[in-house]
Amino acid sequence: MSIRFPLWMNVLPTVGAVGGAVGLVTAISVVTYYFTPEYWEVGYMPTQPGSGFSHQIHAGKLGMDCRYCHTNVDKSAEANIPPVSTCMGCHTDGMLAPSYDPGEKVEFVRTAWEEDASIPWVRIHKVPDYVRNFPHHVHINAGVSCYSCHGQIEAMPIVYQAHSLSMAWCLDCHRGVEDATYGEDDPAKYLVPHDKVTDIEWVEMTWLGDMAGTQAQQVQAQQVLEGIKRAPPENCGACHY
Repeated sequence: MSIRFPLWMNVLPTVGAVGGAVGLVTAISVVTYYFTPEYWEVGYMPTQPGSGFSHQIHAGKLGMDCRYCHTNVDKSAEANIPPVSTCMGCHTDGMLAPSYDPGEKVEFVRTAWEEDASIPWVRIHKVPDYVRNFPHHVHINAGVSCYSCHGQIEAMPIVYQAHSLSMAWCLDCHRGVEDATYGEDDPAKYLVPHDKVTDIEWVEMTWLGDMAGTQAQQVQAQQVLEGIKRAPPENCGACHY
């Protein structure tokens, strides 16, 4: 009786090596794509109390400034959620013109006011616990537009997360990594004039539309960056505890 292994078994190490390599590449690809904030967090849109809050109507159609509700966004690290009293400043019966009166859609707001209760809005944008609280006032006062982080929020009937808020995404802005929109490596391209920070429509239509081809705006952005006196930080301690 022959004790030799069949000749076809000679290919098993090669097949195993190829299969292992393919499996490793597949696993890395799956983790790289699916185990990231870009996949799990972008588009996150939880169900909000009542009919929700329509930025499309308030910030878009009515043109309300972000700071009317988020009053401390340029003074505090937190972009505060407005109290019910802010909502009732407009939604008290008879305050709005009939064409703007949302009727029963804001009944949950009036109920909260009558019961002296807060509205349990579901938080959407949140960085991990091991990251320092995102300092809104620092970025707002540096000339970073609301659009840069929140996207076309003035067009959202219900707010959703437009960007990943991942470390790589933040560093792309701090470093001025070249991208398809601007095609240049300069942090200044992410900054807008201070009086336009909350003017999202202007940023969309004017800044993003003409930035790559308008030298005057490029110079203006560079002046904003120089006004900060330093480039955005990239060291670990700037963001992590």
